[in-house]
Amino acid sequence: MASVAPSVLSCLSITNNLVMIALVFLILVVPLFFLLRSSKVGRRRGGKEPPLATGAWPIIGHLWLFTRSQQPQITLGAMADKYGAIFRIKIGSQRAVVINNWKTAKECFTTNDIALSSRPRVVAVEHLTYNQAIVSFAPYGHYWREMRRITNQELLSTRRIELSRHLRVSELEASIKALYKLWAEKHNNNNDNDASSSGYVAVEMKKWFGELMLSMVLRVVAGKRYFGGSDEEEAQRFLKTMREFMRQLGLVVVGDAVPWLRWLDLGGHEKAMKKTAKEMDAIMVEWLEEHRRKRANSDQDGGDQDFMDVMLSILDGTQLAGFDSDTVIKATTWILMGGSIDTTSGTLIWILSCMLNNTGTIEQAQKELNIYVGKDRLVNETDISKLVYIQAIVKETLRLYPTAIFSGPREFADDCYVNGYYISKGTQLITNLWKIHTDPSIWSDPLEFKPERFLTTHKDVDVRGNHFELIPFGSGRRMRPGLSFALPMIHLTLATFLQSFEISRPSDEPIDMTEIFGLTTMKATPLDVLIKPRLSSRLYGLS
Repeated sequence: MASVAPSVLSCLSITNNLVMIALVFLILVVPLFFLLRSSKVGRRRGGKEPPLATGAWPIIGHLWLFTRSQQPQITLGAMADKYGAIFRIKIGSQRAVVINNWKTAKECFTTNDIALSSRPRVVAVEHLTYNQAIVSFAPYGHYWREMRRITNQELLSTRRIELSRHLRVSELEASIKALYKLWAEKHNNNNDNDASSSGYVAVEMKKWFGELMLSMVLRVVAGKRYFGGSDEEEAQRFLKTMREFMRQLGLVVVGDAVPWLRWLDLGGHEKAMKKTAKEMDAIMVEWLEEHRRKRANSDQDGGDQDFMDVMLSILDGTQLAGFDSDTVIKATTWILMGGSIDTTSGTLIWILSCMLNNTGTIEQAQKELNIYVGKDRLVNETDISKLVYIQAIVKETLRLYPTAIFSGPREFADDCYVNGYYISKGTQLITNLWKIHTDPSIWSDPLEFKPERFLTTHKDVDVRGNHFELIPFGSGRRMRPGLSFALPMIHLTLATFLQSFEISRPSDEPIDMTEIFGLTTMKATPLDVLIKPRLSSRLYGLS
């Protein structure tokens, strides 16, 4: 699971209102002049700053660069070729620096990590995070440290992840069984189809992966059943609200870039955020009260507790840094789910897309499964350590398609120096993961999908924030805490799917790899795949 952080460059909501902003430009000239003048005087006291990219427009700064058809990470990467490993841009009236290589990232997330442990407080954070009770958006301080401790030791510890293993496996097996039934139904009804006559039928995998991750996360975090349960309507309500929450977190509205225009609420985004916050809170209140009732009426041991039960045991009736326990539990439950479902399913979609465009990887992965698992039983989590090629596939996909191409935004809480340049307090940090992950001085054929590099030249590189040439989950104090939760789900789901089904593209055309830029990096188009079973029917839960 990747903890959630808003993309400071999601600017479509701003550019749609440029005409309206222009009407009030004259009102802003005088205060803007004095603001820029005072900030320049302050920065001169600190020393030489990183180069400022040219092309900033009045009021909106460099936001216009990200309205073009080219993906923004590529735009910033090209600017890095011109300006260097670190440079400045303007996001409206806000200052930001963009870092573009692993050495600069290492300096930021080691030497300057404490100074960089704050998050920018944007409009979406104000409305959607219970006033920063969601730990991913909490200011660096006592509350953040205590919630990070509780999350790491009580919710995402090795023991807790192990206790929930049977729930993940149960949901995965139910999903594989449902997919097998779908294959059988389509195969029996389409015998005249060329693909079906060879045993293959077409399925849309974005939907399948999305529903599977929804069922796994709901079961582990909140004790809800999606497959084979009575909570499907409730789950769909949650999913709709969660996706609107994620979309709105990725917005930078006019009030973020030009604070003195916030009162206009151009586009009505703040009004929509308040509505979403109300809807998500209503869901959390229902679930919290339901857990309290069940807790009062039954004795649960640790193995039967979902994450919400655990938090009630630890926090119920307490106060933490001014937040009551209900607020803390609701906020933490929401982000554990919101930060897991689409990011994890999105990664699996990218993995399968990459493999279908490089079919030799499918053959190699299934060969590895045949050797270490066989076809007489389903793969389990204890097998994953031996499936090094499948692990390499996951790493290579995260290199090319990290869940968030700019990592989580941070804000400098103190003045400091990076690469010898002075960075003033309040400046936002943008980490261009795409540029770091495709550096030709580190990665040969950097734009090619080559999992075998993680078996040879980069076999000791991991994704846990220790190797700065590959940091898809960030690094330092603010790296995403859900890594220990997300990776087992990704590895086991991928291995089980590849073991259970032969897969193929529906045509000779390569899979469309167009991305949607937003809070998470999602595939723009559906993923239609031909599948057919490769195991005995009994392993799909059928006689």
